[in-house]
Amino acid sequence: MDLRRLHLGLDRFSGLYLWAIFIAVFSVLAPLTFPTMATVHLLASTQAIAAIAALALLVPMVTGQFDLSIGATANVAGMTAVIVQTKDVMGPLPAVLLGAVVGFVVGAVNGFVVVRLRVSSFIATLAMGSILAAVQVIITGNVEPVPVVNDAWTAMTQADIFGFQFVVVYLVVIAVLVWWVLEKTPAGRYMRASGSNPEAARLSGIAVDRWSWISLAASGTISGFAGVLFVSLSGPSLSFGASLLLPAFAAVFLGSTQLVPGRLNVWGTLLAIFVLATGVQGLQLVTGVQWVAAMFNGVALLAAVALASGRERRQAKGVVRRRRGDDTSAGPAPTGAAEPDPAELPAAAVHTR
Repeated sequence: MDLRRLHLGLDRFSGLYLWAIFIAVFSVLAPLTFPTMATVHLLASTQAIAAIAALALLVPMVTGQFDLSIGATANVAGMTAVIVQTKDVMGPLPAVLLGAVVGFVVGAVNGFVVVRLRVSSFIATLAMGSILAAVQVIITGNVEPVPVVNDAWTAMTQADIFGFQFVVVYLVVIAVLVWWVLEKTPAGRYMRASGSNPEAARLSGIAVDRWSWISLAASGTISGFAGVLFVSLSGPSLSFGASLLLPAFAAVFLGSTQLVPGRLNVWGTLLAIFVLATGVQGLQLVTGVQWVAAMFNGVALLAAVALASGRERRQAKGVVRRRRGDDTSAGPAPTGAAEPDPAELPAAAVHTR
């Protein structure tokens, strides 16, 4: 048996192994509180919003853009949905739609600044987060709104379905939708081509700027909806958005090392969210301290970025070695240009030819 081949899928499924280790260890250390269905239901419900926020971040990152305003967008959209109901301006369903529209507008403005004004998405969305913080103070007076008293509003996320709160259903639907768009449609191929090699994508006829703009608008819409779900689930809060950003980045980067290594993907992101949440929950039950979440997510983000960067460097070195091998074995190059092999082109480029 070739031991070099016996790696048990660690390059793709290390997150699943780590998850199993967390479950086993914390089940031993906290046998009365951790290995229970109550913990499962708690993790699923509390992490559903964080997972939706991570998916909102994933979409523009596929096109090579960052959205640092997802937390602030969620906060403003959620507060807007609460205020219009407490002032009897709208009912629950119109308020939900308004929150999503607020997110879309924010994302569209981000796209305009990035695409038309040529500002880095990192700077543009960071500035937008600060602007939204000011907008939130304006619309709330920096006073937390009273909770919405409406059965339909609370049932939207808190209704019971097989022991889980209904907010989990929204996560599943959004995850499947984002996965389908990114993996099964031409739009997803164009977005990935735009993010992996923008210049090659442009030469292939792909409207890179348009897809960047669309991805940022989609990110804002998903973030706005996530904010509405949060305030329906947990009540209004002036500061919940800030807690969404770091876990989202950690999940997206760590997820890119899972299931489909080296590729930003939906299911790897969701796996990372729940692996990290399981570790945080277990440590909190065992130690009883509250700073574990911030520490754990920060370390996880550093580790995830290091792993993703290391994988990229190894892949780049492998490509260089293969090219050198091909050059030495192919002999002198023939005269005249040859038609490139379609298999070597990006999927989006093949599609547009």
